[in-house]
Amino acid sequence: MSSEPGNLCRGCASAALRPILDLGKVPAADHFPSAQSPIDPDEAGHPLRMDYCAACGLAQLAEDDTVTAEPRGVEPRALRDQAADAVAAVAAAGLLTGHTAREFGSPHGGTWLPLLAARGFTETVAPADMVLDCFGIMHEPDQRAAFRRRAAATAPHGALLVQYHSLATIVSACQWNALRHGHFAYYSLTALRGLLHEVGMSATHAWTFDLYGGTVLLRAVHGAAAPHDSVRTVLDSEAPHVDPGALPALQRTVDRHASALRRWLEDRAERGFRVYGYGAASRAVALFSLAGAHRGLIAGVADASPAKQGRRMPGTDIPIVSPRELVTARPDLVLLTLPDLLAEVRAAYPELDGRWVVDGPSGPREGGTGTAIVTRAPT
Repeated sequence: MSSEPGNLCRGCASAALRPILDLGKVPAADHFPSAQSPIDPDEAGHPLRMDYCAACGLAQLAEDDTVTAEPRGVEPRALRDQAADAVAAVAAAGLLTGHTAREFGSPHGGTWLPLLAARGFTETVAPADMVLDCFGIMHEPDQRAAFRRRAAATAPHGALLVQYHSLATIVSACQWNALRHGHFAYYSLTALRGLLHEVGMSATHAWTFDLYGGTVLLRAVHGAAAPHDSVRTVLDSEAPHVDPGALPALQRTVDRHASALRRWLEDRAERGFRVYGYGAASRAVALFSLAGAHRGLIAGVADASPAKQGRRMPGTDIPIVSPRELVTARPDLVLLTLPDLLAEVRAAYPELDGRWVVDGPSGPREGGTGTAIVTRAPT
């Protein structure tokens, strides 16, 4: 099991937890069965809930009874571009200092080490001048222990760089399906500062980026250090969205999103449109399950990861196919489950231009640049 259920905060061990988002029982986000395997009645039987700690402000996965076995995905261009932008921003601020680097990786792949090597850094397993964590630490069930390990890996005069998908973004953009098995923490800068303080570190600088609707790169050092104005800017921008009174609004978006997707799929099926999906992403697993998606509504989902092809979306009979199979199928519409991929897939598959439909919290969105406006008969 990935973690045992408990009643204490993963960050501060307080018992002051309360649920803010409960999806009931859904399929495991990390398990993509063979396309030939029958759907197990218990497949969609894993509790998925987000709790909030009133003591430290950490939003977290309540429990996880799944076994982590996700086929490794292909790192999208948006994430590679983000890594380059982040390293460049730190360097531009004169804060990419030292000679050694160490990285705590993410199960989803990707690395910043080549970017630092190009700037003269050497990888080490010893305490390093620059310690990197891009979306990795959220996969740690024991958050206190995870921050202790990263602090210990940072040299006395070194710096820790942590990039996170902001809880403020998740709430303000209604990204309820960011909640998934295997992701144990959802950070605000307030919560992160507390976690860092417990291991003797303090946040000095913060940078914001558009990836996933809003991500933050945080720099931390050992000891008490005065924060740069950028830290206060992020704190102020997050405050309205991570206030405990604002968090329950996330629950109200779940049924609206799932119902909107179901209505859209049924309408297109009734009108004779052949719909495929793109992106067998973990965030689509709960959405497809709650929307009751099946092969009669979505003929297949394309994904660039060879490890996912030949499998199916958990809890459904929807097969996962290669992008080439998607192009060959000549679908009328392609539902994009990850909006950040739109520019990349449009460039890679020009044959599908004008057929993309971007999924979002209000349901599928048509009519953006390069996306479909359904006024024609299906082919």
